[in-house]
Order: sequence, then structure tokens, then C-alpha cells
Amino acid sequence: MQRITVLGSTGSIGTSTLDVIARNADAYQVFALVAGGNWRLMAKQCTQFLPQYAVMQCPDAAKQLEAEITRLGISTKVLCGQQAAADVASDDNVDAVMAAIVGAAGLLPTLAAIKAGKRVLLANKESLVMSGELFINAVKQSGATLLPIDSEHNAIFQAMPASVQEHCYSANLKQHGVSKILLTGSGGPFRTRDLSTFANVSVDEAVAHPNWDMGQKISVDSATMMNKGLEFIEAKWLFNAEPSDIQVIIHPQSIIHSMVQYTDGSVLAQMGNPDMRTPIAHALAFPKRIEAGVEPLDFTNMLDFSFNAPDFERYPNLKLAIDACSEGQYATTTINAANEVSVAAFLAKKISFLDIYKINAQVLDKIAKSHKQLKINDLDIILQLDSEARHYATNMIAGSC
Repeated sequence: MQRITVLGSTGSIGTSTLDVIARNADAYQVFALVAGGNWRLMAKQCTQFLPQYAVMQCPDAAKQLEAEITRLGISTKVLCGQQAAADVASDDNVDAVMAAIVGAAGLLPTLAAIKAGKRVLLANKESLVMSGELFINAVKQSGATLLPIDSEHNAIFQAMPASVQEHCYSANLKQHGVSKILLTGSGGPFRTRDLSTFANVSVDEAVAHPNWDMGQKISVDSATMMNKGLEFIEAKWLFNAEPSDIQVIIHPQSIIHSMVQYTDGSVLAQMGNPDMRTPIAHALAFPKRIEAGVEPLDFTNMLDFSFNAPDFERYPNLKLAIDACSEGQYATTTINAANEVSVAAFLAKKISFLDIYKINAQVLDKIAKSHKQLKINDLDIILQLDSEARHYATNMIAGSC
């Protein structure tokens, strides 16, 4: 029986994780659940899974949850705050941690799990985008097991040789016959939309992904393809790759989740219906396989597969992220922070869809002028840079800069 802490339990990845756990209740037990402010859903999850701890980031939500837990007569202990999240992620009783808190907020509890040597199922790509070298060094020092959950990275992992899977973040890809990582993306909801209409994109249109059921922030990132840019950066760190080793390919059907190209001309692809329970189940049970509740592909109903190169005029955020990957840690930390602020502003209808890229690019340019030579070798510097980038982005949105 493996004991699991789920960071971000009320989000789309968290709820999918709990669904897989429920289908395999003889093998997995929930130790702790961590969420932001959705105390009502958290109360339902506590009722079903009876974790020892439930952690809310919002103090008011924690009070509401505690009152509801008391009313229901459940023994779950309610905690609050980021330190509590880090504590339940690194607890000695925990075997594995699902790191699914969206954004920079997931970095500290995920790092706590890494430093404690846990088996970490990484769905929080921002941890590597913000602090790639620091994060991977912590994995190496602690002996933690790192398994990717993003459908693309999980697909790449599955298509890698077993010798690479063992320590994918430090393996020499070329020595194992790998010549290229082919990172696929659907192109989002605006793949064929007239570019002249992008200024009029609404929030409802941007969050309506054609294939995947995701949270609002990730859905907007998919529409701008910043999500693929962040995944590009994540792939660099997860698979010890150079930017030149990674190629982004548009694949609208979202059936091939990514591919690995080998020096002998072979290309191995991982395929499946677009359902996050597949990579979650894979990582939970690796190297075994368990029931995920996902229907298998019916190849007789597939009309075709199509592929093309991304259009950077349509997806300037993707180009910004790829360039930042080559530029260095200061650049990737900056665009992640700026993008979180700009996407939140778009979702709040304070800026237009096109403004997301403008703000991200302007913040990166501003940070580059003063921080390009900054040596980023500890968490405090990363968090300071993250805070500064957010400040610039917020001011730009407010029109004060």
C-alpha cells in the first residue's frame, strides 16, 4: 500500500489522480490533500478518501473546511499555508507525491518532497521552468525519483530506452542512440483562426480547448502555446537535453502525445486518447501498469494524423519561451512569472489576448537589461527574480509603466 500526498487535489490533475487512486484502492492510500481555496470540493474529497491531513492555502478556506470536517465527524486534521503543504509532502509516512499545484506556488512544496527523497510525480512544470538547475541538483543529491506527468513528457519518457528512464535527467541522450525529442502540441483552439481577429479573442474562446479538459490558466497557455514553450524548457531539464535536441511539432488530433527519434532512423511514439489519467496511472505504478479508466484507441475510427511546424507569428509566446530556454535561467524564470500575471489579467478581462505576449516580452526585456549576468545559484535569488518580474508585469497592466 503506497501512501500518497496530492498537491493541488481540487484541480484537474488532482481530481484525475484521485480517480485513478479510487480505481486502485487496494494499492494506494491518500495520506494528505493540498489545495488553494476550494474547501467545498476538498471536504468531499476528505469524505471519500479520509486523509490524515488536508491543507488549504487560503486561511478563510481552511476555517470553512475545518468547520465542515467537524460537522461531518471526519478525523482529518486541517492545516493551512505553504509550510504545511511542504510538511505533508516531505512527511516520513509518504511514499509518493503528486505535484500538481499550478504555477510558482507549487515550487516550494515540490522541492520539499524532492529534498526528502520522495517519488515525485511532476505535473508542475513551473518548478523546472523557474529553477531547473537547482531543482535537478536537488533530485541528484537526495536520490528522489522524478516521473513526468505532463502528457508530452510522460510520452517522451515512455519512448526512451530503459537505461535512460532510470535517470532521465542526467543521461547522455546521444550515447543511448537518441537524436531528437519531438514535442507535439495540438495548436490550441486558434490553430486556423484568422490572425486579424486575435485582438477580439474572448476568455470563453481561449479556455475552450478542442481536445483536453484542463484548468483555465493552462487552457489559455495552450491557446497562446506558451504551455508548449514551458514544456520545451521542462523537457530540456527532464531529459538532460540541449535546446537543439528538441523540436516542436503541431499535431491537431492530440493522439500522438510525443515522440523520440533515434540515430538509426527509428521514431518511437506514445499514443492514447487525450486523458490525463493515462500518464498519471503510468507514473503511479511505474514500471508496472494499472487500470486508469481510459478507453483504448479505436484505430478503425481514426481518419488521419497531420503534422506541421508551428507558426511563430501565430504563436509568438512559443518563440519567446524557446529563445528564453537558450538564454538561461534568468529568462525562463522571468517569462514564467510574467505569463502567470498576464494570463490572470486576461482571465479577469483587464487586458486583451494579444497583450499577454506584449507584457511577457516587455518584462523579459526589462529584466534582461539588469539581470542578464545574474548568477542564479540559490532559491532566494530565484524567488526575488520571480517577484520582480511579477511587479513589472503588474505595473504594466495597471498602465503605470
